[in-house]
Amino acid sequence: MKFVLLAAMAAVAVAVPRPDYKAADSMEKKDVVPIIQDDRVHEEDGRYHIEVKTGNGITISQSGSPEGDSGAISKAGEYSYTAPDGTIVRMKFVANANGFQPESDLLPVAPEFPHPIPQFVLDQIAFAAAEDAARARAEASAPSSKYSSPN
Repeated sequence: MKFVLLAAMAAVAVAVPRPDYKAADSMEKKDVVPIIQDDRVHEEDGRYHIEVKTGNGITISQSGSPEGDSGAISKAGEYSYTAPDGTIVRMKFVANANGFQPESDLLPVAPEFPHPIPQFVLDQIAFAAAEDAARARAEASAPSSKYSSPN
């Protein structure tokens, strides 16, 4: 019995895959993207400004400053890069007490209001209103089953 258990453990140990050290070597051979510009300014009062440009066309520009007594930082900036399909992506943003507010031609835009409401939606709204009115009439005419305090 011990021999069978020992043989099974040896088979499992032999079957365990070994780490592939060649994969780590191939990661080092990837193209290195140079940093063309990396300017960072941090002031004592909490203000900062960052400008970064890389050799493959990525640009980042961001500024921030403290907002009020809460210690929160109000930020504004932009970044751009080239998407895999060749589209230039440009994003401007503001992040402050009102939240993150991005601006880009590539962001989806809601249809302008008022847009036409389909007839089946109007019919459903009218049906729901009729049901609510009928329920209100039925509750008003039915005797109350709730106890109340005498006046």
